[in-house]
Amino acid sequence: MRGASRASLAEAAERLEAVLSAGDPAAIGDELFAVLRLLDREHVLRRALADPARPADQRSGLASAVLDGKVSPAAAEFVAEVVRLRWARSTDLTDAVERFAVIAEVASVEASGRLDDLEDELFRFDRIVEAQPELRGVLVDHRVAGERKAVLVSELLEGKTTPATLRLVTEAVTHPRGRSLERVLAEFGRIAAERRNRLVAVVRTAVDLSEQQKTRLTAALSAQYGRDVHVNIEVDPAVLGGMSIRVGDEEIDGTIVRRLNDIRRRIERAS
Repeated sequence: MRGASRASLAEAAERLEAVLSAGDPAAIGDELFAVLRLLDREHVLRRALADPARPADQRSGLASAVLDGKVSPAAAEFVAEVVRLRWARSTDLTDAVERFAVIAEVASVEASGRLDDLEDELFRFDRIVEAQPELRGVLVDHRVAGERKAVLVSELLEGKTTPATLRLVTEAVTHPRGRSLERVLAEFGRIAAERRNRLVAVVRTAVDLSEQQKTRLTAALSAQYGRDVHVNIEVDPAVLGGMSIRVGDEEIDGTIVRRLNDIRRRIERAS
C-alpha cells in the first residue's frame, strides 16, 4: 500500500479488529466487498473519496452519505475512517478496502480454528483450476456472466469447504479487478497467512510427502526463516525427483530437472 503510511494503515487495521470483535466478521467482510465493488464501478466517487486535495472531513462525510442505509453502521463508519487516510492513487484506496474485506473473512474462520483449512482450500482450488484448462477458461472468460461463474463455484465448493473459502473464491472469480485468477487466490492466501504472522511455502515434489515428512519440512523451514511457515504441497510428476520450495520471491530448487538443466547448460557453454 504505497498510498498511505504504514502507521495509518496499522491504525485502520486496529479499528477493523474492534469492528470485527463487536460484530459478525463474515457479514462485515461481505459488506466491505460490496463497498469495493461500488468503488470500482463508480470511478468518479472513488476519485473523490481518495482526492488528497479534499479535506479529510469532507471525504469522510461523503462516504457516510453514500453508504448510509446500504451497509451496517459499523461498516459505514469504518469505511468513512479509511477514506480519511491520504492516498496517492484512488486504486490504492480500493486495494486497502479489498485487503480489509479479506481480513474480515479470514477472521470469520479463525475463532473456529479452521484457518489452516481456509489456506489449504484456497491453494487446492488454485491447483484444480490450473489442472483443468476448460474450467479455468470459463472462470476467467469476461463474456461469461458473474452470476453464472458464482453458480459454478457454488456447485464445485458448496458443502466441501469453509463458507469463507466459498465467499473468497467467488469474489476472486467474479471480481478479479484486472488480475489473473491465480494471482488473486495467492494474494488472499497470503493475507490469511499474515493473520498469524507466518509465511507460505509452495513445495513441488514428484510424489506426495508423508505427514511425518511434511512435519519435518515445516519445522526446518520455520527454523530457517524464524517464523511459522505454512507448507502447501504440489505434486508434479514432471519434477522427477527432489523438490523445489518457493517462499515469497525466494525459490530453492533441488529437483532433478533443475540439476539436469544446469548440466545441459554447462555442456552447451563448453561446446
